[in-house]
Amino acid sequence: MTEIRLHNTKTRTKEVFVPLDPQNLRMYLCGPTVYDRAHLGNARPVVVFDVLFRLLRLVYGAAHVKYVRNFTDVDDKINATARARKEAGAEGTLEELIRARTEETIAWYHADMDALGALRPTLEPRATDFIGAMIAMIAGLIESGHAYAKDGHVLFRVRSYTNYGALSGRSVDDMIAGARVEVAPFKEDPMDFVLWKPSDADLPGWDSPWGRGRPGWHIECSAMSYELLGASFDIHAGGIDLQFPHHENEIAQSCCAHPEGQFARYWLHNEMLQVEGKKMSKSLGNFFTVRDLLDKGIPGEVIRFVFLQTHYTKPMDWTQRKADDAKRALLRWRSLTEGVIATYPGPEVLAALSDDLNTAGALNFLQHQGQALGQLAKERAHLAADHPEKLKLNEQLAEFVASAQLMGLLEPAMGAWAAAPQADLSAHAARLSDLRAAAMETKDFAPVDAMKAALLAAGVEVRMSKAGVELLPGAGFDAAKLPPL
Repeated sequence: MTEIRLHNTKTRTKEVFVPLDPQNLRMYLCGPTVYDRAHLGNARPVVVFDVLFRLLRLVYGAAHVKYVRNFTDVDDKINATARARKEAGAEGTLEELIRARTEETIAWYHADMDALGALRPTLEPRATDFIGAMIAMIAGLIESGHAYAKDGHVLFRVRSYTNYGALSGRSVDDMIAGARVEVAPFKEDPMDFVLWKPSDADLPGWDSPWGRGRPGWHIECSAMSYELLGASFDIHAGGIDLQFPHHENEIAQSCCAHPEGQFARYWLHNEMLQVEGKKMSKSLGNFFTVRDLLDKGIPGEVIRFVFLQTHYTKPMDWTQRKADDAKRALLRWRSLTEGVIATYPGPEVLAALSDDLNTAGALNFLQHQGQALGQLAKERAHLAADHPEKLKLNEQLAEFVASAQLMGLLEPAMGAWAAAPQADLSAHAARLSDLRAAAMETKDFAPVDAMKAALLAAGVEVRMSKAGVELLPGAGFDAAKLPPL
């Protein structure tokens, strides 16, 4: 069986991944708070850990991998939107308007993540469907002395869990000194965090032993992961921005509520995303949702390709140039492999992905392999379909497609965007060929370079080799910009 190695944030080392039960491998990813469209940064962990999901399914079998990604549908921003709609005259109770808003946002999320080629997780629980489980977990924490109720709130006693801070590598006192913590009269200690808080008449709420209220954010993931994956499971993943306090708090309350378990054994965190070298922010005008890019005509497959060019543990910089380069590469790959049926991924790509999801290394290999296979395809175009060399090429192409599909690329359902524009470029190819032949005699290649530049500006992909000149409509092809003959 393929050996998978993952960088475990918990131990700060790359470890051989050994599942608790190879027949029941379990992974949890912190999902979105569904109050609005997913921005580009929200999409990175989805794409990164979708590759991990695909790899685990390949190695252990799809039926043996359970992937849970939650929806947080209890949030002040959701409440505010629902309340604004009610004040504007929308029909229904506040709870009904909240449900309608989250249903709407979840549908957007599914559409956007589908466009990026992400497989749907095995389970997508909504926090509001697990309120009972949260109340039960909170009650158990109070009974064991790890939590306390005061003024309608329930708080977790951080200092009751001696390993608090191990994930982020900081002590409780260091956290207090270096962070802004909420000081409230109902807290015994500034670091204690909320498990349950009261709700007034204008907010959604549920009955509990501590009065009508709603859960804190952190308890949601602990309750859902326990109910769906158990007290111990294999992998917990998410963005590095969730490491503290969210993941730290999850560990504390889960391990105290279920000391018989280990909670998550491997922790994976992806780094943050930038845009054109700067932190993404609305004030800088470089804040994009996934839908913004899709609506601008950037295919989801292209967005995915750009994400995978950077290792998940390193900051990623989204640039238009990367998107353009990705689009050209994918067009070449799709043209080269049209009609090819995938077989099994190549060993080089499988090895790269098994080495802590080295998607950048895998893509680099495929780039070089694609160029080599493209050259072979030209050289062997004249051969009969049953010629041994042609059959060997077809086998290599099938492996190439399977390798790309292991990363969620070149999937048939993702290819509609790449349908080649219809254009007869034979006259331009002949003209460029004549210019090149003349330049070989005169040694003046300026006319060749000028026409090539004009073709590229029109979105034409120019391929020049000893075999001749080939022109293909490429990314952004515009026939109106073709150079005059």
